[in-house]
Amino acid sequence: MDVSSTLASIGRAAKMAAVELAFADSELKKSALINASEYLWDSRSEIMSENSKDIEFGKTKNLSDAMLDRLMLDETRIQSIKDSIQTVAEQPEPVGQVLEDWNRPNGLHIQRVRTPLGVVGVIYESRPNVTADAGNAVILRGGSESFNSSNAIHSAMVQGLASVGLPEAAIQLVPTRDRAAVNEMLTMTDYIDVIIPRGGRGLVDLVQRKARVPVFAHLEGIVHIYVDASADPQKTFDVVINAKTRRPGICGAAECLLLHKEVAATWGPDLISTLISEGVTVHADSTLQKIAGTKAAEDQHWGHEFLDMEIAAKTVSSIDDAIAHIQTYGSQHTDCIMAEGLKEVDLFFERLDSAILMHNASTQFSDGGEFGMGAEIGIATGKMHARGPVGATQLTSFKY
Repeated sequence: MDVSSTLASIGRAAKMAAVELAFADSELKKSALINASEYLWDSRSEIMSENSKDIEFGKTKNLSDAMLDRLMLDETRIQSIKDSIQTVAEQPEPVGQVLEDWNRPNGLHIQRVRTPLGVVGVIYESRPNVTADAGNAVILRGGSESFNSSNAIHSAMVQGLASVGLPEAAIQLVPTRDRAAVNEMLTMTDYIDVIIPRGGRGLVDLVQRKARVPVFAHLEGIVHIYVDASADPQKTFDVVINAKTRRPGICGAAECLLLHKEVAATWGPDLISTLISEGVTVHADSTLQKIAGTKAAEDQHWGHEFLDMEIAAKTVSSIDDAIAHIQTYGSQHTDCIMAEGLKEVDLFFERLDSAILMHNASTQFSDGGEFGMGAEIGIATGKMHARGPVGATQLTSFKY
């Protein structure tokens, strides 16, 4: 395959589709999404069959159990994708919304109106569900591990477009595992309006280094949970165990536990022991290493995204120390405080500038579906335009 000419052809078709989508009737787009969700469900056996090929391929590449879990599709997860698509379909159409409206003394009447971003390029690893998450006209380049699953899901999405006469080129999947396709997409300024990378630091670093197309940054989920002296023990146990073990391979999984010194001296060791009993490897600082089953933390464990059943644990003397640690090692993705003292919560929320801040809630709620967006294309950790879960509304710009 000539990657350059293939991508150019895909880009031209996407640009034309984006123009048509920009003025397509809202009910038509809604019907396309609902139909796509039904085609997806009807194709679930085929999708799971194709996914099993990807799982086997992933095993040959020695993917971790957590990464294989992120790759795996079963009926429950396909149902979730279907439900997400339908939720997006039922949401108010963002395109055409009047954001502001005012009159000027010079006689002008001005409106600021939402418009589609245009063509969105999505580069992702091991997440076949992303194939159904994107809005606008989209060019998808899935990871080699999810190649077969992504093609099966893509087929269902295209059927939804075709069923109502919308351009099938509105959702295109790059038909190759060749890494050259990634580099090509990053320079397609004539065709792609924004790039969204979803993957590990290696992918994100590559995109940010080489992209000539604007990028919605999606950095690592170096997610912290700070347990304040005022925290409720039972709430904390429930939240921390869920945040680390429910799905350790997703970007909202907790990666570092910060215990106030009063907690570390009382019920904190029981929390650490519970994590260990759940199968979590705890890399503990010198204060917490006396707890049976922990391993000594090393410098590289602070600010590390494990994406597995591992977590770093550290004692801090105050909330100020916790905030300083997060500011030093965090990725501005999601951070949580467990506390009953509102003064501490207010300080935590005021001083930290992560895209998502939580109080007494599992960081696994960092998800567009949980936020009511139906789906997300990623958690943006940059500060331009979109931050946090990027859903349909965030994939818009505006005009006057």
